[in-house]
Amino acid sequence: MSDYKYKRVLLKLSGEALMGSKDFGIDPEVPKRIAKELKPAYDAGLQIAVVVGGGNIFRGLSGAAAGMDRAQGDNMGMLATVINSLALQDTFEHNGMVCRVMSAIEMHQVSETYIRRRAIRHLEKGRITIFAAGTGNPYFTTDTAAALRACEIGAEVLMKATKVDGVYDSDPMKNPNAKKFDTITYMDVLNRDLHVMDATATALCHDNHMPIMVFNLDGDGIFDRALRGENVGTTVVDE
Repeated sequence: MSDYKYKRVLLKLSGEALMGSKDFGIDPEVPKRIAKELKPAYDAGLQIAVVVGGGNIFRGLSGAAAGMDRAQGDNMGMLATVINSLALQDTFEHNGMVCRVMSAIEMHQVSETYIRRRAIRHLEKGRITIFAAGTGNPYFTTDTAAALRACEIGAEVLMKATKVDGVYDSDPMKNPNAKKFDTITYMDVLNRDLHVMDATATALCHDNHMPIMVFNLDGDGIFDRALRGENVGTTVVDE
């Protein structure tokens, strides 16, 4: 474990990432690939927490745009994250990694209720701990839930897996001359409106000095390399 820069981390995954090449739902190959990426760090004894979105099943904001009550739509989105969390748990356990799902919405038959001290104990025992159902409140994204949980459990870094390999000054998919940052400050992210995470999540990390590492999880061993402190993406830090 001494080779690793970070010992306790929170990994934020988007629900859309679980779709893989599909248009909806979960591509079974994606959780398998994620499990493969996490396994070396798990075997080394690192403490890993996960927050996953629900956009592959339902997104409250788009539901509201279609005329649904926003709070109702967000409640549906939070339930979608529970489905994704259970899918990840099953895959992790099939790969020999002990895992717990803790939900911000009580549903005792399928998950534990989130309790901060119990979550920390799971991590100390070497169990991957997945935080489901966002914050349990509408109008808050799973980005904000990830920032909140990372601060609560005392994570050393919040790792956000995205489709690109870091933070750029413009969309690299549209601008081939987009500049990638190795590091950038929270205030620059907010002032430039770079959409690393939503503004609430970024501000929460800023207030609590929680570094955000933005990277692309695709690629063999990249999660392990990131944990060792290699520059595989962009880190958002204080001034």
